[in-house]
Amino acid sequence: MIFTAHQPAYLPWLGLIHKIAISDAYVHLDNVQFEKNSFTNRNKIKTANGPIWLTVPVFLKDHIKKTIKDIKIDNTKNWRQSHLKSIYLNYKKAPYFNKYADFFEQVYKKEWDSLSDLNDYMLQCLLKELGVKVKYYKASELNLQSHKSDLILEMCKKLEANLYVFGALGRDYAKKEDFTKEGIKAYFQDFKHPEYPQLWGEFTPYLSVIDLLFNCGEKSLEILMRNNISKNELYVQQK
Repeated sequence: MIFTAHQPAYLPWLGLIHKIAISDAYVHLDNVQFEKNSFTNRNKIKTANGPIWLTVPVFLKDHIKKTIKDIKIDNTKNWRQSHLKSIYLNYKKAPYFNKYADFFEQVYKKEWDSLSDLNDYMLQCLLKELGVKVKYYKASELNLQSHKSDLILEMCKKLEANLYVFGALGRDYAKKEDFTKEGIKAYFQDFKHPEYPQLWGEFTPYLSVIDLLFNCGEKSLEILMRNNISKNELYVQQK
């Protein structure tokens, strides 16, 4: 079984979706430390004046001591209306905006308390719209005890995975020899960002996946996988 995991990400980018699409199981890594200024609570969308950040405000007091699942959203700030307005103004002319507009209206009408819950809900809905099928788990519900590379190895053993998909930066912390000893193979993602039809002039990469969805609709997953390894190819490659 191919397995991957990642910290909860707000409006995730294409590379995370690819990691999940080539896996049989995914763990929403909500039991690790929250990092300030990370993609856990922000990402970019495209505008006529270039990319802008959409950031979910959170309470940062003692955040170093907290895991992501314990981070609360600061709803004293009017972020939901601001994000919805930004999405509407910048994508209302996109070919598939109307197909997904109701979903975002519904998400931003709700007053979310937990950042992890918001990200979890949005990711599962986005995966469904993209047609990505995967067994989905939350790390906080798996009774895990380890950290960093050891945490990944513990999850692999618990889920009986024989191959783990690391992001490209996984080479910096993965204890590959530990995985080898347990008969678990490691694959380090080499994501090649596709180009696709986009509003506002020259193509801009590394945006939220919603940019792809609004512009390409049901073709989004096919485009995302273009020139990237598939699940079947990964199985064959690792035999």
